[in-house]
Amino acid sequence: MKKIEAIIKPFKMDDVREALAEVGIAGMTVSEVKGFGRQKGHTELYRGAEYQVDFLPKIKIELVLDDDRVEQAVEAIQSSAKTGKIGDGKIFVYSVEQAVRIRTGEQNEDAI
Repeated sequence: MKKIEAIIKPFKMDDVREALAEVGIAGMTVSEVKGFGRQKGHTELYRGAEYQVDFLPKIKIELVLDDDRVEQAVEAIQSSAKTGKIGDGKIFVYSVEQAVRIRTGEQNEDAI
């Protein structure tokens, strides 16, 4: 099993969800997060005062999948989240040692 963690621009969330649904992936966890990479934030004007916005709003998507579905999911996320501009995000893939469904006690692949 693998865990996919993707950090994307907020306005791409619906596109990513649709792309994942097209390849048969419906379950995911989504969090609103803030951060920056090479983008390094930007300057905004508020009530006449200029200030630095260091952390930009992002969406973090987390999925746990069987190994054989990971590449398909990564491709779906990458193609649907890409704008071609700086700040498009990152995708990370981790190994998952164990998964347990709390309600039934099912484990590993049966739990996902």
